[in-house]
Amino acid sequence: VNYADSEYMKMVRYLKYDYLTPDNNAAERAIRPFVIGRKNWIFNDTPRGAHASATLYSLVETAKANGIEPVFYLKYIFEKIPLANTNQDLEQLLPWNIDKEELIP
Repeated sequence: VNYADSEYMKMVRYLKYDYLTPDNNAAERAIRPFVIGRKNWIFNDTPRGAHASATLYSLVETAKANGIEPVFYLKYIFEKIPLANTNQDLEQLLPWNIDKEELIP
């Protein structure tokens, strides 16, 4: 009872903001492919290869989290990255900045 009383303000947030959940199930589901594929990544030969894999998987999972089909998103950004000249151009390619209609083939 003391714990619930001391955490009351945190618990009330779930009632005020309907998009919050009291668990991290969505995050756990998002990282499950990484946990399953961990043994495959042992074979990254270099730190640069491991970094490249992590970047690619981050893009894929971020696209999924934003309701974008990863295949269409990757195709789109691989076409647009050579045209990006500034950090702002690159930021416009992040999944939450892209109009989903642009991705439909």
